[in-house]
Formats: sequence, C-alpha cells, structure tokens
Amino acid sequence: MASQDISKLLAQWPYEQGKLVVRLVDGEDGEQRIQVRLDLGVIQMHTEGRPDGQRPRGFDSLLEYHEARLDEHIAETGSPAGFVISGDDCRDLREEAAMYYRRYTSLWVLDDYEGVVRDTTRNLRVLDLLTKYAEHDNDKAELEGFRPYITMMRAKALATLAIRDKEPKAALHAIDEALESLREFFGQSSSEPGFDGSPEVQMLRGMRDALIPKLPLSQKAEIKRRMDAAIKAENYELAAILRDELRGLGEGV
Repeated sequence: MASQDISKLLAQWPYEQGKLVVRLVDGEDGEQRIQVRLDLGVIQMHTEGRPDGQRPRGFDSLLEYHEARLDEHIAETGSPAGFVISGDDCRDLREEAAMYYRRYTSLWVLDDYEGVVRDTTRNLRVLDLLTKYAEHDNDKAELEGFRPYITMMRAKALATLAIRDKEPKAALHAIDEALESLREFFGQSSSEPGFDGSPEVQMLRGMRDALIPKLPLSQKAEIKRRMDAAIKAENYELAAILRDELRGLGEGV
C-alpha cells in the first residue's frame, strides 16, 4: 500500500512566511490544478468550475443552483417577490464564496487575470443575490464588507489585461467604473473609513495616476467630453472623478 504521508512533498516545496506561494501542477486526469503552500500543508484547487471540483445538486456551484431556483420562481409567479434563501443556504454560499476567494487570489499570483475577473465577478453575484434574497438581515450584510476588496481586485485584473494589450484608455475606464461603484457603495454605507479613506479606493487611484502618462493627448478631450456629459446627466459623482483625472493630466477645470 502506497504511503499517504506528504512529508516528502512538503520538504521539496518549502513554505515561505508572509508570501502566497502558488504553483500549477498536472493532475492525474490531465487537467491542471492550483496548489497553495500553507505552513502546515497544501491546498489544491481546480482551475475552472467550483474550486473543489464538486457539482452540488448537479450544478457548477451552489450559486448557479440558487440562481436557477430564482429563475424558476420568477417563471412560475411572474415576480421575484416571495423568493428567499434560508440561513443555512446563505452559510453554504458564504463558504463556497471563500473557495473562490482563495482561488482568485492564487490566480493573481499566477498572472491569470482572466481567471481573476471570472471569479471576482462571480463572487459579486453572490453578494447581490444575498443582499436581495437572504431570509435574515444578518445574512444580507455578512459579506457586504468584502465588496470593496472584490471590486478592487476585479478592476485591477481588468486594467492589467488592458495594459498588457496596450489599451491604457480601457484600463482607465475599468478603474473609473470601479471607483464609481465604490463611491455608490460607501454612499449607502455607514462603515468606516468611508470612500476617501478606503484602502481599495486609494489603491485604484494610485493605479489610475500611474496610467495617466501613458494616455494619448487626445484622451484629455475624451475625459472632458465624458465629464460634460456626466454633468448634463446630473451624475455629479462621476463628474467629480473625471474632473480629478483632468487635473492629474495638468488640465485646469
């Protein structure tokens, strides 16, 4: 009988304190797996589908299962009214979301930005579903504190992909969209430190500032056009973001 002791594997792949140590390995089925080295062992995940490779209730994930339930409810009743997700199901959705969090942070280390966008977008869907349909108020709010971080990671991945494709304008758009979303989030939340004090907002602003020198000169005119349109539409939050961008470009407003 083959030994199940993994001491040799751990010795060959040492843990590094304070660093997320990740690698890709070939699985016995020919598909790649993500491995994360922890202080006391290794986590292994599938690169696609649910990270643990399970198909709960025959669906790719519990999220897809509950979204299908919602679709059926609307088809039968004509409205989402009356649809709820129980406390136990909310707990299971949170635990599943944690798996995807572990994977997208690992994918970031592996420079798989498409995978980061996929998994962060997916976890934002979980937050939206629970906010609308959780049976209990505490379940509605349980994951909302993570929205800024997930939004930031998604924007970083989108912007990095755009920069890689030499599309700084698209990168700036992804960051602006995230900042507008975060401004709305903090405007509806009493949580500290607020929009301006948020480390996620500060990180995105820093990334945006680093992008400014890479923009073509015509970008100034484009930003001003968007700012004027935002003012006309009375979207003053977006206008303020765009005004700050113009100032960063050395354009007086």
